[in-house]
Amino acid sequence: MAAVLSGLDVLVSRLPSLLRGRTVGLLCHQASVTRGLTTAPRAIGAIRGVKLRRLFAPEHGLTGAAQDHARIGAERDALTDLPVVSLYGKRLAPDPRALEGLDALVVDLQDVGARYYTFVWTMALAMRAAARAALPLVVLDRPNPLGGEKLEGNMPDPGFASFVGLYPLPTRHGMTIGELAGYLNDTHGFGCDLTVVPMLGWQRAMRWEDTGLPWVAPSPNMPTPDTARVYPGGCLVEGTNLSEGRGTTRPFEWVGAPFLDGARLERALTRRRLPGARFRAIGFEPAFHKWKGRRCGGVQVHVTDPDRFKPVATYVALLAEARGQAPRRFRWRKPPYEFERRKLPIDLLGGGPSIRRAIEGGAQLRHLEASWRRDLARFKRSRRPFLLYT
Repeated sequence: MAAVLSGLDVLVSRLPSLLRGRTVGLLCHQASVTRGLTTAPRAIGAIRGVKLRRLFAPEHGLTGAAQDHARIGAERDALTDLPVVSLYGKRLAPDPRALEGLDALVVDLQDVGARYYTFVWTMALAMRAAARAALPLVVLDRPNPLGGEKLEGNMPDPGFASFVGLYPLPTRHGMTIGELAGYLNDTHGFGCDLTVVPMLGWQRAMRWEDTGLPWVAPSPNMPTPDTARVYPGGCLVEGTNLSEGRGTTRPFEWVGAPFLDGARLERALTRRRLPGARFRAIGFEPAFHKWKGRRCGGVQVHVTDPDRFKPVATYVALLAEARGQAPRRFRWRKPPYEFERRKLPIDLLGGGPSIRRAIEGGAQLRHLEASWRRDLARFKRSRRPFLLYT
């Protein structure tokens, strides 16, 4: 299969004139690299006639050192000595003063294909800020690690909009970040002067391993493409008192708590015959985060067939079985969560209370999935004009 060129690679090798003669800002992170692992600030800064003036950093910071929900402060980039403006601290959108003196704002962020991942929403807020400042914005496209064909999950209730879902998207949306930029700009009327630099060679059916691109963890707990495959379901565990495996070597694949019996949980999940997945009883001790230093019983979710695997449904089943095993000790996590202080985190992640209520009420998984189908079909039609790759 032909090698894929990311939007950054295309910009540097084929479209340098797009930015030539401009003073630019760059919203990026540690996964913003070329095929040869040159960082985006260095690659763009080396284009003749381009003046890179400042950097903007999303959640986890420019280097990805900060853990989830840690506020990021202003700093200077050690590699380029450029100032770094935080977009995950006192402000989530660029201050108008931070955009002054720029001719364009460039966005190069690696998304993972799930509604909860905050980088898309940082981009959306940057687009709105750029529109207000009459500043052109350029998005350098990157692959969706989950591919671009399969959709899953519900469309959220706008009343539960938050930084894990500012605008309605399915849990697994099947779009690249460049496609999402066009979709959000049009359907929500941002009015952004938007240019998307597409990839070359990417196809919707591709898994990450098909692209030939190096995997650089876009956030501290997204170490491998395997993590990304389970994340659309695994992130729901954040809305509970179960460990989602943070503080271990397999975040989101390992799930457990001190009050769970892993062998019993494995048997219960195996009986469900969930497609594309197998479960293995484990014990683990998180080095940080929930249940730090405590022995947890639980399971590892092994994806045996990515084409059949349904991450959202699988982890809804996992949470239902864990709650059923220990109803007096299982808890929904309490606020605050992602800058929201009143609503339950599980309802923010679920885009409303429907997933939580389905678990609490013992609803059959097939009925919950059936409730998503009409909205998914509608979204599939509405996204079609914004798809950049066949």
